Formats: sequence, C-alpha cells, structure tokens
Amino acid sequence: MVEEDKQLLLQGRSVIDKFLDALWMERGLSDNTLNAYRQDLYLFAKWQSARKQSVTQTHPSDLLAYLAELSSMSVRTSARRLSSLRRLFQYLTREGQLEENPALSIDSPHLKRSLPKSLTESEVRQLLHTPDIETNLGLRDKAMLEVLYATGLRVTELVGLSVDQVNLKQGVIRVTGKGNKERLVPLGEEAIDWLERYLRDARSGLFRADPDSTLFPSSRGKKMTRQTFWYAIKRYAVSAGISKSISPHILRHCFATHLLNHGADLRVIQMLLGHSDISTTQIYTHVAKERLKNLHAQHHPRG
Repeated sequence: MVEEDKQLLLQGRSVIDKFLDALWMERGLSDNTLNAYRQDLYLFAKWQSARKQSVTQTHPSDLLAYLAELSSMSVRTSARRLSSLRRLFQYLTREGQLEENPALSIDSPHLKRSLPKSLTESEVRQLLHTPDIETNLGLRDKAMLEVLYATGLRVTELVGLSVDQVNLKQGVIRVTGKGNKERLVPLGEEAIDWLERYLRDARSGLFRADPDSTLFPSSRGKKMTRQTFWYAIKRYAVSAGISKSISPHILRHCFATHLLNHGADLRVIQMLLGHSDISTTQIYTHVAKERLKNLHAQHHPRG
C-alpha cells in the first residue's frame, strides 16, 4: 500500500471511530455490535483508499460500485454492510462532513425474512422435565429453563442475573438489556416455585467459597458463560428426544410465539422482550399465521 493510500485509510478509520463513539453515546450499543459496525466500515474505508478517495468523499456512484463488488456475497451480508454505511453517512451529513448522503437513493437488497425457529408447547414441556432435580446442578438448570421460558430473557441476561434482580414476593425480575435499558419482567407461578426451591436447596451448594451475588453460578461457583448454558440445553434436548436444533434463543422465541398464540398483545410482547422497535417483534405475527395455516390444513375438511 502506497503512502497516500495509507493516509486515506487512517483518515477513514479515524472518521469511523468518531462515528462509533457517537453511536455508543447515543444508543449504548454492546461491544459486539460496535465491533461488527467497525469491521464492516473499515472494509469500506480500505476499499475507498485503494481508489484514492476518503470516506468523506463518497458519492452515490462510489457506493453503487462497492455494492456491485459485494454481489458475490450473500444478500444478507450486502444488506448488513449497506445498513452500516447508511448509519455512517447519516452521521457525516449531520456533522457537515458530507454535503449529501450518498445512500439516500440506494435501495437495500431484498431479504427473504426467515421465521424464527420454535418448539411446540409439548416439546417445551418435555425439555423442562429433563433436568435431574435431585442434584444441585440439575435443580439449577431446571430453574434456569423455567425462568427462560417464563420471561423470554436473552441468554446473556439470564446468565448475568444477580440475586438482587429477583423479587419473588412481587414475582418479577429486573433486567438490564441492550443499551443498558432496564425492564421489569413477570415470572409466573411455576418459575417462582422452582426459583424458590433452587435458592433454598441448591444454590449455596454450587459455591466452593462464600456465595457471591450470582444467581446461577457454574459448577465451579463462578459466573456461568453463555456457552456453558448452550451446551447444557443441547444435552437436555437430546435427552428429551427433541430432534430440532435448539439453543437458548429458541426458548426466547417460544416465549413470544406461545404468548401471541394465547392472545397476548404485540406491544406487551415487545416490552417483555426488550425490543426497541416494534418491527422486530412483528416477526412473531408471521409465526402465529403459519401455525393457523397448519392447523387449518390439518383439521379443516377442505384444508
């Protein structure tokens, strides 16, 4: 890379880093999300520098040429990169570093929206009955599965829970989700009963030293990782005879889908899941429609 290209690349990265700092201040995004933005935007800055242009010199024709080079990649990858660039150009236009947003007249690649995978209510019951509740670890896992299905928490929210976030008398959990946004989520009687039993009979036995505030410690008495719980739920699915690919996130989908099937309002589900945008929650209406179509096909005489 020649010296001029290096300078343009460094300039572009500096602009991107300032944008990401501003985005973090505005939205409180996670490190993983910010790193994903950074990776996409740095690639564009490198592409522009090779063409002897900086990020702040981008025109619609440049953006179209860049997207044309991405045509060999998946539609989802192209759409994600364009979305990252839209955010960047909005910021640069607002800050006066670009006269016109080069992405305004460019359409996003058409994405076929895939429906989230889910389990039937019967399959969820099978899964919830699998842990060996005669052991400390089994009782912990039983409580975790019940809480996950009762609340629709993200797995990072679940494994990160502390004892003081749970109010069993009021039957709620105080959750800090994406963007450090706090929400209260009701537990339900079943989850409360299993949490009470776990706290009374098993939790203290998982610590090798004095207990800390971690609600669901690992077998070593430390904070559990997402991967540890992911492996556990995979094992339980196999034991329950569930052939579908399963992850903690699927129980979050089950929570939302089953609520909607039983008549819950979409706005309530949005609030419980911690979605900032109702459009993210609306995917579950499609899941419910699919279920209704399947029921019609199975049971209607002309289905």
